[in-house]
Amino acid sequence: MKITRIACYNMLGLALLLSWWLPHFPLWSTLDDDIFWFFNQTLSITDHPLWTTLVAMLNNRDFDIASFLALAAVFAWAMRLDTRPELLKRWSAIGVSMLVTAGLVSLLVNKLVTYGHPSPTLTHNGVHLLSQEVSFATKDRSGNSFPGDHGLMLMTFTAFMWHFAGRRVGLVSAVLAVALSAPRIIGGGHWFSDVYMGALAIALLLLPWVLCTSLANRMAAWLQRVLERFASRLDR
Repeated sequence: MKITRIACYNMLGLALLLSWWLPHFPLWSTLDDDIFWFFNQTLSITDHPLWTTLVAMLNNRDFDIASFLALAAVFAWAMRLDTRPELLKRWSAIGVSMLVTAGLVSLLVNKLVTYGHPSPTLTHNGVHLLSQEVSFATKDRSGNSFPGDHGLMLMTFTAFMWHFAGRRVGLVSAVLAVALSAPRIIGGGHWFSDVYMGALAIALLLLPWVLCTSLANRMAAWLQRVLERFASRLDR
């Protein structure tokens, strides 16, 4: 039953939040510190010039364009695998539905999530800052890095691909989401828990109500009908 699936996903999301919130249970704080220091000690242009430059490039704003192109390629692949009629209209409607959902999730997070914390590079002393290691612009800090908004949008994309395109495209999307969210964590702009506790918990709590019910399918179907009516008017 769909309600059972929603309950399971929601319980996983609540379990993640509970594991982070419980006092005297240092799982996430230990993971955060260990992962941050493991990577931060490697971010030295003197000791590791190629690695440091690569991480800085991956945290440059221009890399967001490459990330978008990678997601667009997966989206195009999903379209190519679909053998149903009205392919362009159907997937245009799915894309708009995904963007609307991502926007609403972001709005809810901004309105309802009152907790926040600075990135590890602003929390710890004696850290390597990418912006001081390289000569070009790169992002290595944030006054409020919780939750990982970049990671949440990637998870939303993955969930939609899994729902509308199937497991194979969904798995590739999941791998891509991990790869594209990693630079923020490696560079120190986000804690590990910002993405894999905060963003993931929010995704598990909110997205099932869209994708495990008829809401996403109905929204996409309605938008497809709107596009078809618009196209028919243009043909007159």
